[in-house]
Amino acid sequence: MTTGPVIGRTIADSTPFWPERAKAPKGSPNILVVLFDDVGFSDFGCYGSPIETPTIDALAAQGLRYTSFHTTAMCSTTRAALMTGRNHHSVGMGCLANFDSGFPGYRGKIAREAGMLPEMLKGHGYRSYMVGKWHVTPLTESGATGPFDGWPLGRGFDRFYGFLDAETDQYSPELVRDNTPVAAPGTFETGYHLTEDLVDQAIRYIADHTADAPETPWLTWLALGACHAPHQVSKDIIEKYDAVFSDGWDVERERRLARQKALGIVPADTAMPPRNDHVKAWDEHTPDEQRLFTRLQAAFAGMLDHADQHLARLVGFLEDAGLREDTLILVLSDNGASQEGGPLGMINAMGPYNGKPEPMDEKIARIDDIGGPDTHSNFPLGWAMASNTPLRRYKQNTHGGGIRDPLVISWPAGIPARGELRGQFTHASDVTPTLLELLGLTPPAVIAGVAQTPLEGTSFRASLFDSAAPAKAGPQHFEMFGHRGIWKDGWKAVAFHPPGRPFDADQWELYHLDKDFSETRDLATEQPAKLEEMVALWWTQAEKHQVLPLDDRFGERFALNAQRFHGARKRFVFHRGMGHVPTDVAPDIRSRSYFIEAEARLAAGDEGVLIAHGDITSGYSLFVRDGRLVHDMNIGGKHVSLTSDRPVEPGHRRLGVAVRPGPGGRRVVLMIDGAPAGELTTPMGFYTLISWSGLDIGLDRGSPVADYAAPFSFTGLLKKVTVTMDDDQNLDGQGVGDAEMARQ
Repeated sequence: MTTGPVIGRTIADSTPFWPERAKAPKGSPNILVVLFDDVGFSDFGCYGSPIETPTIDALAAQGLRYTSFHTTAMCSTTRAALMTGRNHHSVGMGCLANFDSGFPGYRGKIAREAGMLPEMLKGHGYRSYMVGKWHVTPLTESGATGPFDGWPLGRGFDRFYGFLDAETDQYSPELVRDNTPVAAPGTFETGYHLTEDLVDQAIRYIADHTADAPETPWLTWLALGACHAPHQVSKDIIEKYDAVFSDGWDVERERRLARQKALGIVPADTAMPPRNDHVKAWDEHTPDEQRLFTRLQAAFAGMLDHADQHLARLVGFLEDAGLREDTLILVLSDNGASQEGGPLGMINAMGPYNGKPEPMDEKIARIDDIGGPDTHSNFPLGWAMASNTPLRRYKQNTHGGGIRDPLVISWPAGIPARGELRGQFTHASDVTPTLLELLGLTPPAVIAGVAQTPLEGTSFRASLFDSAAPAKAGPQHFEMFGHRGIWKDGWKAVAFHPPGRPFDADQWELYHLDKDFSETRDLATEQPAKLEEMVALWWTQAEKHQVLPLDDRFGERFALNAQRFHGARKRFVFHRGMGHVPTDVAPDIRSRSYFIEAEARLAAGDEGVLIAHGDITSGYSLFVRDGRLVHDMNIGGKHVSLTSDRPVEPGHRRLGVAVRPGPGGRRVVLMIDGAPAGELTTPMGFYTLISWSGLDIGLDRGSPVADYAAPFSFTGLLKKVTVTMDDDQNLDGQGVGDAEMARQ
């Protein structure tokens, strides 16, 4: 067999050779994965919700719904398990991509030894496209210099359009195309919304692919921002859900459970668990509180409704292009509904983490702002509880509300089921093995020269075709922030872990899930031997899969991660023409003294932003307007603004602001050419959070930090901006942890 060209002295005695291109097995389908964020077990209409999801419901009617599909309780971890076919601790993603604790299971970055699905498919002729939320790259590696080996293109995807962090503003997102930050192609004022943009891009990638390589199958991974906070969508969609949810979360839970029983989603004898901790009865809240909470839930519902509408465009495109029959579609969520909104919900989550409370009367006064560009809203615990009906607790927890999620699968040409249910226990780590078996492929032993670890998930292919197929044979462990759980043969042991409590003091519970779907009958006292067996099995699995050491200091870990990344560096120089700087890479001015100075040349009338970090919900900006220097500190929508006491004269100027501790708070001093130009003292400051939006030089991308129209680009000649920080940072670890967890 010829393995290369024969090269003679002339073409007459030479033989050319073209290596055969990789080809997918005959009949290989296209694969579309639609991954929702923070959507609870009951939130799709076909799982019992009144929220309008006709597109997802139609896919379920054309395929299967799994009722015992499990995730990992958080976003980064589920993504790691889904895309590698391994347990998340095993690949280094113990909890979040936001920090690296220095232990193998908690590096915040997926190990090269754990190949991702697109890397596995590449050698078999597939093209792969990633659209939407990534969040499996350390945020400290999300800046202009990377490294890019953990970004989508570094892990097997051919194209990427989306965002790298846990969340982003839906009207002014921080977007990346391939390896380069890009501006959103619209604004709130022009009708832009991220969900619509992501679906547009998914359609574009598939359309381009179909034009160029119609015989080549593709993988498109569409990870929506919906329904992660901030819950942002147009008011007309939100308001139609006010009446739907006006009876409150207690009534809604009962309605959902009744629908689930009628649909067969849960057994007829499923019991409703008591309300979760810190959730009051709906009737114990005032009418104004009820009105506010209903609107916050309506924003969540509207965001899901809106996403389903745009998913309809994508499915419609597949049908029009003749691709639908041969496209395997999976629709799922990454974890249960979010508890980050707290007992009373939030309209602007930024302020409370920096000492600006959000009292109830203020929230009620802003009810009509909910869902708009100047809000960062999240619903209260009661509605998250209803989303997870009939399961206990929430995202972050290893009870059912955190880890049991919807999964819809449809492949018209390949799976004959229509509208059927499957109750087999399945896990996020089982998805990649299932897809590989469907394609008749085995995972490669080596990827890019790196020997691969074995897959740990188990294929559930058989259940796609046989409702009586057995469930997963082996045990499945869970751990998140010290919460623990393990499933085996229909039994589950689970321990809720309050931060700071000794792990040995945690109370393990025991449930027979095959007979107790909603974890309401704790058998720990009745069957101590079974519980002991399950707990011992958990420790065995934890040692095997890099779960140890248990560590519940997530607040301290967040704070230490930032300090470790920046190290001794206290000075940053930003030159004109540079791009956007993600928050985790930008100067960390929280709870410390600092000095910012811009060097610029101005002519008469020049104005604009010198430096801005954040967005309309929180951040700071230094800019020139009406001939004077202005510094604006925006804490959760409350502005502390200082204008220079004299004009900025034309010419070469050094324009700055110094922030230092002072009697009664922080002393803010404007500086022009090294001389004070106005000062004030304020108790406000960035104590645990600056913003979740990044830093810009010479303009303010996205929604504006201060009261100007973005981008308010500087019209003079900006040479550079220098940020110098003192070594007096005193972060509150728990506060930092609370702030960071609010964005996960």
